[in-house]
Amino acid sequence: MAANNSVVGGESSTYKISDRVIVVQVLVSVFLCINFLLITTFFMKDFYTAMRYILFAITLLSDSLFLIMTDILLIFHYIKFTMQMWLCVIMYIVLSMYAFVTPVTLTAMTLERFVAICMPLRHGELCSTRRALNCILIIHSLSSIPCVVILSISFASAPFSFYAQYRICSVEMFIFYKWQGHLRSAIQQFYFFIMCITIVFCYVKIMKVAKAASGEKRKSTWKGLRTVILHTFQLLLCLIQLWCPLVEAAVLQMNLLLYINVRYINYITFILAPRCLSPLVYGLRDEIFFHALKYYALCGLYKQQSSNVS
Repeated sequence: MAANNSVVGGESSTYKISDRVIVVQVLVSVFLCINFLLITTFFMKDFYTAMRYILFAITLLSDSLFLIMTDILLIFHYIKFTMQMWLCVIMYIVLSMYAFVTPVTLTAMTLERFVAICMPLRHGELCSTRRALNCILIIHSLSSIPCVVILSISFASAPFSFYAQYRICSVEMFIFYKWQGHLRSAIQQFYFFIMCITIVFCYVKIMKVAKAASGEKRKSTWKGLRTVILHTFQLLLCLIQLWCPLVEAAVLQMNLLLYINVRYINYITFILAPRCLSPLVYGLRDEIFFHALKYYALCGLYKQQSSNVS
């Protein structure tokens, strides 16, 4: 997302950055349309009775909200729109929490696959609808901890007059000391370290079951293993997103225009891209969900396979 100095170098730079904003609007619109279709499919059928689909819907809602908020901030930065800092605090809370909801939910989805494949007899008990609702509360509670820590320190560091000021909203506004940035990075790295360990553990256990399985069970197990691998790749993109501010800060010291280019590429690659992988992992690869999606996308014209999802 462009910084305060987003318009540099005269009319040509303004034209280029304007084109970039338009490209982002197109990408965000496409992703939101896909997510809306997937969410509609989720509620049109009885997918809300299975934990894996409930968690999938949470990632779709989380990604959609995150994309909308980041896109709004991008536009605000481009037009240099200022707002009171108390309103920026609200936006920061939402963005900070939902930046973690997706990776934490991905970890929960991996654990669900682990239970389904490695503990099939207890899957119905451990992955019931009631436990799924409890899981959603736990996911949001864990995702809010980093935000609570950072804002608590910021409230103790900034005077009350700070929140009445009008500024361009940015996450960096709440980092008053260098050690606060290091603390935020440490918390984020700790979260993703735990999530990576969890996914690797599930991968190893599922791999053992896959090697020992045979027939249809073997096919189903390997499919679950590929899903875990895709979750790992998506989590890796989210992890790289945490390193982007460090890279951008170093580039900013060298060249402002290069900084703008690097930040734009980071936004496309590590913020937009991870948010469009969830439909690929479950919405298109899951056979039952895919048939239901195809049926509703074609307004009921896809009747050949519709009986499979009735």
